[in-house]
Amino acid sequence: MDESKHEIHSQVDAITAGTASVVNLTAGDPADTDYTAVGCAVTTISSNLTEMSKGVKLLAALMEDEGANGRQLLQAAKSLACAVSDLLRTAQPASTEPRQNLLQAAGNVGQASGELLQQIGESDTDPHFQEMLMRLAKAVASAAAALVLKAKNVAQKTEDSALQNQVIAAATQCALSTSQLVACTKVVAPTISSPVCQEQLIEAGKLVAKSVEGCMEASQAATNDEHLLKQVGVAATSVTQALNELLQHIKQYATGQPLGRYDQATDTILNVTENIFSSMGDAGEMVRQARILAQATSDLVNAIKADAEGESDLENSRKLLAAAKLLADSTARMVEAAKKAAANPDSEEQQQKLREAAEGLRMATNAAAQNAIKKKLVSKLENAAKQAAASATQTIAAAQHAASSNKNPAAQQQLVQSCKVVADQIPSLVQGVRGSQSQPDSPSAQLALISASQNFLQPGAKMVTAAKAAVPTIADQASAMQLSQCSKNLATALAELRTAAQKAQEACGPLEIDAALSLIRNLEKNMQEAKSAAAEGKLLPLPGESMEKCSQDLGTSTKAVSAAVAQLLSEVTQGNENYTGIAARDVAQALRALGTAARGVAAHTTDPQARAATLDCASDIMDKSANLIEETKRAVSKPGDPVSQQRLAQVAKAVSQALNRCVSCLPGQREFDAAIRTVGEASKMLLAESFPPSNKSFQETQGNLNQAAAVLNQSANELVQASRGTPQDLAKASGKFGQDFNEFLQAGVEMAGQSQRKEDQVQVVGNLKSISMSSSKLLLAAKALSADSTAPNLKNQLAAAARAVTESINQLITMCTQQAPGQKECDNALRELETVRELLENPTEAVTDQSYFDCLDSVMENSKILGEAMAGISQNAKNSNLPEFGDSVSSASKALCGLTEAAAQAAYLVGVSDPNSRAGQQGLVDPAQFARANQAIQMACANLVDPACTQSQVLSAATIVAKHTSALCNACRLASSKTANPVAKRQFVQSAKEVANSTANLVKTIKALDGAFSKENRDKCQAATIPLIEAVDNLTAFASNPEFASIPAQISPEGLKAMEPIVASAKTMLESSAGLIQTARSLAVNPKDPPKWSVLAGHSRTVSDSIKKLITNMREKAPGQRECDDAIEAMNKCIRDLDNASLAAVSQNLAPRDDISQEALHDQMAAAVQEINHLIDPVAVAARGEASQLGHKVSQMASYFEPLVISTIGAASKTLNHQQQMNLLDQCKTLTESALQMLYTAKEAGGNPKQAAQTQDALQESVQMMKEAVDDLTATLNEAASAAGVVSGMVDSITQAINKLDEGADEEPEGTFVDYQTTMVKTAKAIAVTVQEMVTKSTTNPDELGTLAHQLTTDFGQLAQEAKPASMVAENEEAFTEDWPQIGFHIKNRVQELGHSCASLVTKAGALQCSPTDTYTKKELIECARKVSERVSHVLAALQAGNRGTQACITAASAVSGIIADLDTTIMFATAGTLNRENAETFADHRENILKTAKALVEDTKVLVQNASASQEKLAQAAQSSVCTITRLAEVVKLGAASLGSDDPETQVVLINAVKDVAKALGDLISATKAAAGKMGDDPAVYQLKSSAKVMVTNVTSLLKTVKAVEDEATKGTRALEATIEHIRQELAVFTSTDPPIKTSTPEEFIRMTKGITTATAKAVAAGNSCRQEDVIATANLSRRAVAEMLHSCKAAAYHSEVAPEVRMRALRFGKECASGYLELLEHVLMILQKPNHDMKQHLAGYSKRVAGSVTELIQAAEAMKGTEWVDPEDPTVIAENELLGAAAAIEAAAKKLEQLKPRAKPKQADESLNFEEQILEAAKSIAAATSALVKAASAAQRELVAQGKVGAIPANAVDDGQWSQGLISAARMVAAATNNLCEAANAAVQGHASEEKLISSAKQVAASTAQLLVACKVKADQDSEAMKRLQSAGNAVKRASDNLVKAAQKAAAFEDHDETVVVKSKMVGGIAQIIAAQEEMLRKEKELEEARKKLARIREQQYKFLPSELRDEGQN
Repeated sequence: MDESKHEIHSQVDAITAGTASVVNLTAGDPADTDYTAVGCAVTTISSNLTEMSKGVKLLAALMEDEGANGRQLLQAAKSLACAVSDLLRTAQPASTEPRQNLLQAAGNVGQASGELLQQIGESDTDPHFQEMLMRLAKAVASAAAALVLKAKNVAQKTEDSALQNQVIAAATQCALSTSQLVACTKVVAPTISSPVCQEQLIEAGKLVAKSVEGCMEASQAATNDEHLLKQVGVAATSVTQALNELLQHIKQYATGQPLGRYDQATDTILNVTENIFSSMGDAGEMVRQARILAQATSDLVNAIKADAEGESDLENSRKLLAAAKLLADSTARMVEAAKKAAANPDSEEQQQKLREAAEGLRMATNAAAQNAIKKKLVSKLENAAKQAAASATQTIAAAQHAASSNKNPAAQQQLVQSCKVVADQIPSLVQGVRGSQSQPDSPSAQLALISASQNFLQPGAKMVTAAKAAVPTIADQASAMQLSQCSKNLATALAELRTAAQKAQEACGPLEIDAALSLIRNLEKNMQEAKSAAAEGKLLPLPGESMEKCSQDLGTSTKAVSAAVAQLLSEVTQGNENYTGIAARDVAQALRALGTAARGVAAHTTDPQARAATLDCASDIMDKSANLIEETKRAVSKPGDPVSQQRLAQVAKAVSQALNRCVSCLPGQREFDAAIRTVGEASKMLLAESFPPSNKSFQETQGNLNQAAAVLNQSANELVQASRGTPQDLAKASGKFGQDFNEFLQAGVEMAGQSQRKEDQVQVVGNLKSISMSSSKLLLAAKALSADSTAPNLKNQLAAAARAVTESINQLITMCTQQAPGQKECDNALRELETVRELLENPTEAVTDQSYFDCLDSVMENSKILGEAMAGISQNAKNSNLPEFGDSVSSASKALCGLTEAAAQAAYLVGVSDPNSRAGQQGLVDPAQFARANQAIQMACANLVDPACTQSQVLSAATIVAKHTSALCNACRLASSKTANPVAKRQFVQSAKEVANSTANLVKTIKALDGAFSKENRDKCQAATIPLIEAVDNLTAFASNPEFASIPAQISPEGLKAMEPIVASAKTMLESSAGLIQTARSLAVNPKDPPKWSVLAGHSRTVSDSIKKLITNMREKAPGQRECDDAIEAMNKCIRDLDNASLAAVSQNLAPRDDISQEALHDQMAAAVQEINHLIDPVAVAARGEASQLGHKVSQMASYFEPLVISTIGAASKTLNHQQQMNLLDQCKTLTESALQMLYTAKEAGGNPKQAAQTQDALQESVQMMKEAVDDLTATLNEAASAAGVVSGMVDSITQAINKLDEGADEEPEGTFVDYQTTMVKTAKAIAVTVQEMVTKSTTNPDELGTLAHQLTTDFGQLAQEAKPASMVAENEEAFTEDWPQIGFHIKNRVQELGHSCASLVTKAGALQCSPTDTYTKKELIECARKVSERVSHVLAALQAGNRGTQACITAASAVSGIIADLDTTIMFATAGTLNRENAETFADHRENILKTAKALVEDTKVLVQNASASQEKLAQAAQSSVCTITRLAEVVKLGAASLGSDDPETQVVLINAVKDVAKALGDLISATKAAAGKMGDDPAVYQLKSSAKVMVTNVTSLLKTVKAVEDEATKGTRALEATIEHIRQELAVFTSTDPPIKTSTPEEFIRMTKGITTATAKAVAAGNSCRQEDVIATANLSRRAVAEMLHSCKAAAYHSEVAPEVRMRALRFGKECASGYLELLEHVLMILQKPNHDMKQHLAGYSKRVAGSVTELIQAAEAMKGTEWVDPEDPTVIAENELLGAAAAIEAAAKKLEQLKPRAKPKQADESLNFEEQILEAAKSIAAATSALVKAASAAQRELVAQGKVGAIPANAVDDGQWSQGLISAARMVAAATNNLCEAANAAVQGHASEEKLISSAKQVAASTAQLLVACKVKADQDSEAMKRLQSAGNAVKRASDNLVKAAQKAAAFEDHDETVVVKSKMVGGIAQIIAAQEEMLRKEKELEEARKKLARIREQQYKFLPSELRDEGQN
């Protein structure tokens, strides 16, 4: 009755909400009405009215039964139906009735609903509240009427008629919207408790606010009369005020705001204490909350005192005063703690004390306010549960209504399935609410409600997911919208329910065990009542019950009870009270189901004796279970007490025996027991010592045995067939089997009597025993099946047991009968074929674990063997080779069995893969596997302890045990990682541990036994088997819990039809094979029988034909192929539709869709894309290796494309921007095409895991493409949505993220808790920032809210993703759980709470973006934002709580980085010379202080390193203490530095740098400590910690040395240099580590930083030469900065995302080389300082050159990093750019070379000559500089040309542009080469090795090549472009510089060109010889000149080929 009432109530809620929705939606202009939404509302009303009428009839009948008046109820329902039909009539679009009639009709609906609810006693709100609601609504109406009057005044005064009409229209609208508000209020007042109704009322209120605004605007536009406008303004304000009061009133009710005196205060106390707990770590926030708390408690104390004074009863008054005193004391304590916390904001201890004080205050409040808090939470839960049940009912109704128009059968099926599960849960939720409301003080009622709520969450969430998946494929828009809205409402209700249940559970605390006990006692009472009703014959079945359902439920529930008991025992042994409570609750819940089922079975049983037995057994179970819970309670109070554990085990045994007795009372079970007894009794014959010889002949005995065997075999097969009928059929078949067994055994014993030899007799008896055993197993399997016919795999187990019987019969016959050879093989084969035939009768369950393609392989394999065997049969029969004939028959029989199995499995897979079938779902564990393992382990243990077993048997038994126990442990590990139920998770792990431990113990004893077979060892071994068997038994009981079972497949009629051909051909094969074997049997005896041979040939032909047919059918029917083809066709159609739409869009002919809004279309698209995305991986997995799933997944995926394409085309048609329109269509097409591609590859892969590798790769690639396409389309939709303020998609993804947290994990988490903690802290802070921004933008720029909401959604998604593994790791890492055992649980909950707040904030952001002026929404948004910020701090606190230490490390690290930044600033001041001393202090004043603090820091560091592996508390203290000390140290060092005076800035910098090094090292050390927290000694993180500690010590030592040396003028420079060298070493270590830098930078930045190195090198060389301490200090400071900056920028630039890996490696290599080179230079300088000598100074140049070389390489690497937009490396334009850069680098290198040159020392000569050499060098240097600038300018010009399009980035005409680029390149190369030559010539000239001519020609060459470069650029560039101008001036500079050089050189030549004195020889001959020699020399020179000219011409000619045509003539000049 309660359930009926609840249903009717939820239906009335929906009807009134729908009515209000119709009123609101039809308010405006009919053209703007959203008809889909109206349709949805009407659908909701009509479908609920239909359902309600059924419910009312049922309820009226029930009320009549109970003597109440049902007729009045029917009358009320009738009037509601009439009111609804009036409403629908007036609301018709064609209706001409005035709007007022619609409002009137709506009001009538409200009134009728109220009356109906009163009739069923369900009017939920107090009348006072409803009156107030109506009063407030009328107040709004009267205020609006006043406004309308004032607006009329304005209209009368307005001259302009258009404006006048506007004012009148606005006023009319205002009046209408207020009358609409009143109508809405009337409608929803009776059902205002429903959130949907509240929403509609608020919507109506918003419409009023809008119309008031319109009225104001119209009035302002119409008149300037201040007085009139003021009147309108005042009236408008009063409307807004009245409206706000109404909305406040609704809101107060909605949130269940307190109305009583204590309520307000207790509510505040409750919330604020929670905030205090959550703000741990933030002292300021805690103290702020404590202030609020103190105020609230003082209010409460005053309220209680006032009550006490007014109390007449003295006793009560005293109690109240005592409570008030308790509260006041607690408050005082809390205030004291808050003061201390405020005084020491960094003290964790004080915060902890404040937390404890707040906890105490909360408890005191609870005591004082008589459990007000608990009541409050429970009532919130009642509300939430009611809403959840109502929303679920509505969703189920919507799902039923949508079924007819859903095009996707699979999605609909899933939806129906999930609806069924939820529908089963609703009654217990409703009962829970009723129970809790009717017994507000009963803890068991509250716990029942809590557990019902928690049980409701998961099925509810599944139903929401299923509903969402079904929405896109529902053709009827209104139905789709209804389902979508209902599922959203349900999701919200579930979120509320989850939070409420959690809080209520925390408040109701550890009463679970007591509640379970009282529930079981109640159940026992119910059983007694049922017994007495049965005795009086009044026990009647309940409606909807049937014998079959009840007996099935009884079977299932006994399993559930035994699993729950196993779980309970395990939790008690572990001693965890919380989990024990949950387990006890589970036992009670399972018993409740058992009680209901037992009552049902008894009510259906006609036999009074059986009825009484059933009820007796059930009540016995209740009694024993109550004892069990009582024992549990005792055991929990005395953990680890062996006596209580023992007692507990005994009681549990009693429960399990009672359960077995109960199952035996099931119909049919007694017959099974009788049959099993028969078998047992008969088998006793086999125990006799000897068997009397029979008086029958051997032949007769043999005939009897054969016949009895055939009958028994037949009987076993009949038993299997009966398993498809009712349990009664099965029981009958088992009786017959028992009798047949009895007769068979008689015959068998007679046979044993015939045996002459003792051994033969023993063998016969042994075989008979094994037949007896397999028969018992068969009967047991049949019994189990009859008790629970839906259990998975039981039918298969039954069939397997029947085959075992056949096999054991065959063994006996083979041994006993003496027929002609070959005969018994034929008989055995026929029996085997008879048994396997069963498999083909109804293959609706999996036969084996083979995949489809395995089956196909198996058929091929076996058909070969069968072919050979058949040939062997006829061959050997012909030749009378009887032994071989027998072998052939056996192998044929084996092959046929294999063929049949494979065919049956293949048929099953074909059936299941039909899209209309429902594939089975894999359970958490396979109970059959557990049962098999259990049996094997028990057998092996029995063998072990058997005195007769040999050594080899012992070892084989040990192997069996080990194999099965390890399989069980693996299964447990898998199950624990898959399940989301925390108790089951623990139980699996615990069970696996127990099994593993007991196995290990057993193995030890077996080893001992294997070593020495003694009695003692055997006894030990036997003792060790007991705990193992017990552990395995417990595990098997737990695993048999129906909750973990798999769901069997359901094969549709289409599926059965598809199976038919395979099954038929397999059956034909079996029949003809049997014929063939029978014929062969007679031929073996008599081979000379020609007609028989032709029969044999006929059979053999039929067999081979049927196998061929089987193989063909299997190939054709391969699962999923047909569905793939259908899907491919559907995709092609979608692509055609999209193409047509695109063409229409291009020609601007795409007609916009009018029947639906843009927002709805976007929603539909998003929903379809989301579902497609969910299916990508499942399709791929199925295509890779699950053929049976392929068809389902492909059909499902394809079904979403049609709605996607339709909605995309619709959305595009309504998009105004053409670009966006095309974008949408293109992206949708891309997605469809990638899906098509994927379908082709999936079809090819076909689910066959043995597919070729390239198919697998193609599949992987198509999956990737499809995912990318989905991402692109989703991004576009999200952008559009966030721009339009549509947030439903975002809210969905937040909800999904929240729900995912509750699911089991997919895989084990990778990282440690600290890793997750660090990323989560970062993400949570990012969320807080986004929220603040949302608050700002809500006022300044609401349009940006959508984007921010999207950001928030993404961030939360990331946080939730991290939270899941974090909570798992926290639960697993025992180290953290000692402080706070449920940290993982808390993190998860806090993140979920944050998610709910984020979702509501996103919703509000969307609403505000759509109506930016709505102040009410703005207020709500700010409120939500505050909530989110608060929840963020809760998340942070939860993360902290588990890891106070690592969290303290995170905080400490950020504090240290603050200190470093502060020191950097101080260094800047010092460098600038502004760090002045205070007073006349000296450094000596500070030295002691610095040394003391530094030593303290060393101590802190030691403690920090030691505590890395200690508890979190200690770690936190150590981290905080080290931060305090470093802060002090930094301060004292700063003071010390200042005291040195600003006239010595370099020393100041040295000192500050030293402390900065210490701070940096401490930062690294803290990070290393955080990473190493809780790790073992061999972990890499611990090594890292040790090395960080070493660095820290080094740096502190360095600081101490620096402090001591600061005032020592002689050594301070040296000391500074040492510190710098150490610092550079550490920087280099960081640089070479593999960690990527925090942020990346540009190559330009990097190049800038390398400049510093050059300066520093020069300084270092100078300091090395001068050896002055101040130079050395300056060098040390400069070097430190330059090298550190270079290394940082190098790494940051190298790791830029656009840098290629090889360039990165190169940059890092040269960065390292440069720093190492520099280090060597400094070390050399240090050596010079310590022992100055001339030789060592000579080496400085070498070191500096090496540094310079590295710098050059670095710059080249940086240039390479720059990269460009150009793509093709072969592109001439790119080559040009690179060449130019290369040229610039070469020139710079040349310039460096010049810089290092010094003129050679010469004997004193005229001053001018010295001047000349200096001049040459200067000129050469300036040329080098100028050419460098020139080449850079050229590359800029080149870029500009590309940008202008004069030169294509990828040239259109490669030849032409290539030539141009080539010209530019050759010119650049020539400039570089010439400059190089010039430098060499200058060098040589200065050194005196070369002529001035060479220098002059080099300079001229530079000038010429420069000119060429300029011309090459001019050809293409604009004359007046900026780059060209720069290029021109750079060129002129080069020209000038080279001219200067030429002049200087010529001057020198003139200076040296004096006449040489020629000594003419006086002798004639000598003279002639002299002349000849001179002439010869002249001729030679002339010839050389000629050759040089020719050479030059050739060189020019070669280059000429490369020049563009425009340049050729200029080139000759």
